Amino acid sequence: MSARVGLRQVTKRFGAFAAVSDVSLEINAGEFLTLLGPSGCGKTTLLRLIAGFEQPTAGSVWLGENDVTHLPPYRRPVNQVFQSYALFPHLDVAGNVGFGLRMQGIAAAETRRRVEEAITLVSLTGLESRRPHQLSGGQRQRVALARALVCQPQVLLLDEPLSALDAKLRLQMQLELKRLQRQLGLTFVFVTHDQEEALTMSDRIAIVNQGRIEQLGTPHEVYHQPATAFAASFVGETNLLPGEPVGRDGTALRVRLEGGLEITVPAERWPAGASRALVLIRPEKVHVSPRPPEVPGSFEALIEEEIFKGATDHLVLATRAGTRFRAVVANESAHGDILHAGDTVHCNLHADDVVVLPA
Repeated sequence: MSARVGLRQVTKRFGAFAAVSDVSLEINAGEFLTLLGPSGCGKTTLLRLIAGFEQPTAGSVWLGENDVTHLPPYRRPVNQVFQSYALFPHLDVAGNVGFGLRMQGIAAAETRRRVEEAITLVSLTGLESRRPHQLSGGQRQRVALARALVCQPQVLLLDEPLSALDAKLRLQMQLELKRLQRQLGLTFVFVTHDQEEALTMSDRIAIVNQGRIEQLGTPHEVYHQPATAFAASFVGETNLLPGEPVGRDGTALRVRLEGGLEITVPAERWPAGASRALVLIRPEKVHVSPRPPEVPGSFEALIEEEIFKGATDHLVLATRAGTRFRAVVANESAHGDILHAGDTVHCNLHADDVVVLPA
């Protein structure tokens, strides 16, 4: 069973500092929602308000149809997985997983059954007798997850639980967490500052900045249709350049970017009446070729820097006019066209790939 979570005009102040400012957010039952933002933006405070570890200065917190604003954590149907895992070093895996059930006074036979189910769910069968120091980082993370799930919460809160893992294991656990969430149908509220993590796992993402939600949407929406300059720059790599309109041809608007490069954007995307705006171009949307492409609107650029990243090359480019931007190109073949710093290349942009934001 899962529950809907509601934050209604919630503010949390610590003295004169507002960690959370007038936030309203509805999280659907059975949804995987991620609170994404930089350190100190208020995302962990939001999680603690849902858990009951903090009380709002103003506003209310709801679980399902119940106002739980003033309920202590132990009376809320939620559980939390912490960044540090917080496992008991003197207890083995089974002891750690079953700790919450024993505190609730659950009968021994029922505790054993539910502990066994939880351990199987997170693929730790056979490790029941090991202590935390005998486990890998990924295994300790699974123990913490099983300990939270075994109490059958309606909402599971996860505060950067993957941050201590190496990159390969982190990706594995991202997929595992998403699989578990779909299998169990629980409401997951996940906190991270890692944009790739958020894009990989979430049904929706709430981008948090300075105690407020800048944008709420699906991974596709926050990546391809960012609502603000902050959202655009925080999710994914981006070229964010000031621009001004210099001409119009029907539905196409000619825009001059900082440095002098002129590109075409759909006229309806330009803010009404604005003389300047910010133009967003994702680096992977810049098409780069060592030869002139057979499409109109291409332009030359010099590769100032080339960063080899295995599957991709990351390029820093500069046009003759002086506009600088970044591009990402695939390394399709070790024997194909290889681009290096100092080369002149030909670039083109598709107008539909350009996003315009208010300046």
